[in-house]
Amino acid sequence: MSLNLDHHWRKVLVKGIKVVNPDNILDVATGTADLSIAIAKELPQVKITGVDIAEKMLEQGREKIKKNGFSNRINLLTGDAENLEFDNNLFDVVVISFGVRNFENLEQGLKEMKRVLKQGGVLTILEFSIPENFAFRWIYLFYFKHIVPFMGRLVSGNSFAYKYLPVSVGNFPYGKKFVEILVNLGFSKVSQKRLNLGICTIYSCIK
Repeated sequence: MSLNLDHHWRKVLVKGIKVVNPDNILDVATGTADLSIAIAKELPQVKITGVDIAEKMLEQGREKIKKNGFSNRINLLTGDAENLEFDNNLFDVVVISFGVRNFENLEQGLKEMKRVLKQGGVLTILEFSIPENFAFRWIYLFYFKHIVPFMGRLVSGNSFAYKYLPVSVGNFPYGKKFVEILVNLGFSKVSQKRLNLGICTIYSCIK
C-alpha cells in the first residue's frame, strides 16, 4: 500500500539511531517485527525487545525473525504500550513505527516509553502525517481515502482496517503539535524529519 516506501522510511529511522550505538532497544507496537528485523540487520551488537498487544501479529513476527536468523537477538512479548511491564531506565533506545497514533491515551503511552528509557536515552517515532503542499496533499488524501480501502478490500475481503487508517492519521496531532506534546512531557532536543513531501515524519527526542 505504501508502494514499498516503508522500507526506505525504516532505513532512515535505523540510520538515525545507529549513531547512538545502543546495546538494547525496545520496539513498541512491533507488529510483525519489520522494524526490529531492520534494526538487527544494521546493528549487529544490539539486543531488541518487541512488544505488541496483538499475539497473532507476534506469531508472524517470530516466524520472520527465525527465518532471518535473529532468534537469539530479538525477543517478542505480548504487552500493552500504555502499561509496559519493564523496569524504569532500562533501554538505550525506544522506537515505534506506525503505532503511536493508535494509542488510546497518547500521553500515557509516551510517558511509559519515557519511563523505561535510560536517562539520556533516545525515543524515535515513525508515523504517518499529512503533506503540506496543496496539490500533493489532495492526491495523497484521495489515494489514502479511496484507493487504499479499495485495494484492501480486494486483498483481504474486508476494507474496514483500510478505512480506519486515513481516519487515524487525520486525527493524529502530527508535526508541530506532536513536537509540542513531546516537549511538554519533558523530552529534550525534540526534532522532526518529514519524509517524501510529508507522507510520514520521524520524530526524535532525548529523555
